[in-house]
Amino acid sequence: MNQILILDFGSQYTQLIARRLRQLKVYCEILPYSTNIAEIAAKDLKGIILSGGPSSIYAKDAPKADPKIFELNLPILGICYGMQLISHECQGKVIKSKKREYGFSLLKTSRLCRVPSKGAMPIRRPKKSRIFKGVPEKIKVWMSHGDEVKKMPDGFKKSASTSDIKIAALENEQKNIYALQFHPEVHHTDYGLKILGNFARGICLYKDQWSPSSFLNETIADIKKDVKNDSVICGLSGGVDSSVASILVSKAIGKKLYCIFVDTGLLRVGDKERMRAVFNKKYKFNLKIVDASKLFLSRLKGVSSPERKRKIIGKTFIEVFEKESKKIKNAEFLLQGTLYPDIIESVSVKGPSAVIKSHHNVGGLPKKMNLKLIEPLKFLFKDEVRDLGRSLKMPEEILMQHPFPGPGLAIRIIGDITQARINILKKADKIMRDEIKKFGWYDKIWQAFCVLLPVKSVGVMGDERSYENTLAVRCVESVDGMTADWSKLPYELMQKISSRIVSEVKGINRIVYDITSKPPSTIEWE
Repeated sequence: MNQILILDFGSQYTQLIARRLRQLKVYCEILPYSTNIAEIAAKDLKGIILSGGPSSIYAKDAPKADPKIFELNLPILGICYGMQLISHECQGKVIKSKKREYGFSLLKTSRLCRVPSKGAMPIRRPKKSRIFKGVPEKIKVWMSHGDEVKKMPDGFKKSASTSDIKIAALENEQKNIYALQFHPEVHHTDYGLKILGNFARGICLYKDQWSPSSFLNETIADIKKDVKNDSVICGLSGGVDSSVASILVSKAIGKKLYCIFVDTGLLRVGDKERMRAVFNKKYKFNLKIVDASKLFLSRLKGVSSPERKRKIIGKTFIEVFEKESKKIKNAEFLLQGTLYPDIIESVSVKGPSAVIKSHHNVGGLPKKMNLKLIEPLKFLFKDEVRDLGRSLKMPEEILMQHPFPGPGLAIRIIGDITQARINILKKADKIMRDEIKKFGWYDKIWQAFCVLLPVKSVGVMGDERSYENTLAVRCVESVDGMTADWSKLPYELMQKISSRIVSEVKGINRIVYDITSKPPSTIEWE
């Protein structure tokens, strides 16, 4: 498949580059900057993008890609650190900026003179850079850098500047190398999508119109070919990812798919009942529901560390799942609803984006199970999974449900987990979700949930003083969960949620609303 490769140098925005390209119907993948040149060359590439990153090009351990990427005769776009790397590798000069730029800056694009061939007279036909085709002369852009290019490499031309740095973009049109000091991938940059489109379509000449549904038939054919007469086991959670993955695989192999739903005791009100209604009754799946709630609760007793919670839950889930899977004959494959962000966030290499959290659905399969993985969604983002589900004619009630973490309510209870605290959070969470749906806000929000805090405060309930728990409500808007902003709920809705929870849930006397975005925060609290 034709694609544009993104080499990750550690920018918090690297995934956004991929999302913007996918938005343009351009298929792309992200790999660490240290990826072997042979692996890069083996891909069907139309171009390469070098991401930004937190390092200085002159730092002792500065991340650098194999310089042979410049010998592949592919268009290259460097963004932020990627621009500095190009300048350094092509014998330019990079220095520390006298004035660092963080945030908005006004970019002025330059008219270029064509570079004459060696020995020829200069040709002065000012023209606009291809990377800025259709972009106004002055635009607002998002900067985040402490270094800048002081001297361009031979053969390069300046294509943009700001009031603080003379060289904010440069290029060598003959070699198809382009570089931007700003971040076109963030929504703060005007015409950012247009600039990326100019690179992908105009410079890389990417012609395909990629979409999740475009590889649906190919994926089904591949699954049939791999599985043949064997059986596939799926740890079905009922969320968007596992639901789409299971229905996709069932299209390929029918009743040879066996699903196991593990009730951890950390589910929301109605989750188990919905599983029966949708997958047992509607889709007629081979679905086994296993109640392991007591086991999970006993192993989580006294555990307050978020990472330990995740690992205990992941390990226990696999233990329960393994026990049930042994009862299924001819089981050779395990289906997982792994998404691309799961893979990216779970890979830690020197320099690129640090691991944010462990995903127990990535790399958590015990070798002794001796099952081969099927991950049909592993190169898709969440919104693309929903589009794929629509191609499969799945109900919107399944596709538009809010994400729910694998560890469940365990990571929404800060501190120790007890049955009493689980019950409190379940009741509060149901009230919050019910009110959001009543007000018609459910589909406007990416994710809405409650967090039970290990904080008690004084309150007055009736004529008596109370000393009870604080509950945080978190509602965010997002496209794919990589970045998110807090939802500006109507005050009437916020008041209704607060008054109902305090009145109806014994053990809570104070509600707070989380108004931080991602970044700097994550969506979940743990």
